[in-house]
Amino acid sequence: MTGKLPSSALDQLFLQARSHNKWHDKPVADEVLHELVDLLKMGPTSANCSPARILFVKTPEAKARLLPHVAEGNREKVSAVPVCAIIAHDLLFFNHLPQLFPHTDAKSWFEGNDDLIATTAFRNGGLQGAYLILAARALGLDTGPMSGFDNAGVDREFFPEGTTKSNFLCALGYGDADGLFPRSPRFAFDEMARIL
Repeated sequence: MTGKLPSSALDQLFLQARSHNKWHDKPVADEVLHELVDLLKMGPTSANCSPARILFVKTPEAKARLLPHVAEGNREKVSAVPVCAIIAHDLLFFNHLPQLFPHTDAKSWFEGNDDLIATTAFRNGGLQGAYLILAARALGLDTGPMSGFDNAGVDREFFPEGTTKSNFLCALGYGDADGLFPRSPRFAFDEMARIL
């Protein structure tokens, strides 16, 4: 590692970055989405389990399938954004552990343990979703993560095999600052953290 990032990088990733609701009519190239995945997949997960599965909803036809399952307050954002990512997790992620974590028989840790499978997939898939947001910002994209949708409906529509479960949506594009709300307050250190 080379030390602390410059202030401009911290601004882009955290301090000046915002969750966007309004978007410029500028497409996101498929090559950028490939680069995005190549970055986010390098973030750590338990035993390199990598359960996230990301569906980039980009075409008008795909958006038409997604919109009926999106809360009314989020439909305009999903309609207008160049790409809406569905961040999901694969409950059969452990079948890939012989490839992804070949040092030991990690697959056996999960086989038949539905609670551990569900917890590990949800936790690490969500973590990879957070990496997606940071990777997108690092590549010059703006993001708009959102809950506000019918998970079961999205899963039936896009993951009918039943072993991939949606977690959250994330709008990806080039944000229009005119659609930003004032930044909401954040906790002070002592309100959210302790040092023991």
